[in-house]
Amino acid sequence: MKIAIDARKWRDYGIGTYVRNLVRHLAHIDRETTYFLFCDRADEATLRDLAENFVPIVDGSSAYRIKEHVSIPIKVQRLGADLLHSPHYVLPLLVRKRSVVTIHDCIHLLFPEYLPNRLALHYAREMMGSAIRRSDLVLTVSEASRRDILSFYPATSPDHVEVVPNAIDEAILQDPGEEEMERVRERYQIRGRFILYAGNIKPHKNLERLVTAFGILKQTPGHEDVKLLIIGDEVNTYGGLRRSVEAAGVRQDVRFFGFVPERTLAALYRLADAFAFPSLYEGFGLPPLEAMACGTPVVTSRISSLPEVVGDAALLVDPYDVEDIAAGLERVLGDEALRATLIARGRLRVKDFSWERSVSAIHAHYMKVLGSSVPAVAAPEQAAR
Repeated sequence: MKIAIDARKWRDYGIGTYVRNLVRHLAHIDRETTYFLFCDRADEATLRDLAENFVPIVDGSSAYRIKEHVSIPIKVQRLGADLLHSPHYVLPLLVRKRSVVTIHDCIHLLFPEYLPNRLALHYAREMMGSAIRRSDLVLTVSEASRRDILSFYPATSPDHVEVVPNAIDEAILQDPGEEEMERVRERYQIRGRFILYAGNIKPHKNLERLVTAFGILKQTPGHEDVKLLIIGDEVNTYGGLRRSVEAAGVRQDVRFFGFVPERTLAALYRLADAFAFPSLYEGFGLPPLEAMACGTPVVTSRISSLPEVVGDAALLVDPYDVEDIAAGLERVLGDEALRATLIARGRLRVKDFSWERSVSAIHAHYMKVLGSSVPAVAAPEQAAR
């Protein structure tokens, strides 16, 4: 059998994390199937070293552009692939082979104001609908996302959409050690207590309300020393975030770090006194799990997929209410018994999520779509259900 996987987003955040873990774990569990990995030229050497049955195929087309609707199908046909897995919501229009599509979330449909124009919204809506109709199976990462997909596309059979949860990168799970922790502390001049946010800086992440809530927290006796560290790219793209820092009067207490390497992020998670993630919408929401794995108590939203993912291992708040966010942060910073409980529950919760189990489930879905009698690796527990 021959399976093609669109790995062009190998270096991205989000979908890139999904693609990297999917491919790497498939290389461990399946040495029989030939896998063609569509990739950028810069990633060809890395992918060639995975295993003998993994073959990188350079494709120069950009995601969400017309060219991919031609170049990917031509390669699928020429290579004789039996199945194509698209790890995002675009299934090239000319693909005529069996296919599996992963739709991580419906954020473009729920928050169209974040798209550049109405054409982008039309493209997202039509491409997602086309992928659902034409694919043999749709995968998604949480029950919340599954409900959204079925709500936006009500003609879809519930049996056509399967949930396989995400998990945590090995790089985050590895303890960086005291020497690295001290290096990070010195490199970023970290002194005293701090609250950490890690993720992208898009508006639905709700960082303006987080900053406002932090300003309220700073006025609470006993928390005057706390800092807020925000990790995420493209901070300058959203001027409202900088303005919210000025309005809250916390310019000296909020720091923006931009991108940091995974090893540095692993250290920052462990150094933080609390992790704040008051997002308005997540298809899955991996950062809270990463913080839990590092022994850091989490304050996150009680909406979207986040309660499903964190279970009882985080303090849930109303992300639209800055007073509630501030109160949650105050509790986690000031209540030692609560902190100990959340840390213990968090370490247990993360054990429910494993890339090995999730990729084994995806592999089993490949086999089912192909009608193969090859024994599939045991599927994981549906931890996110």
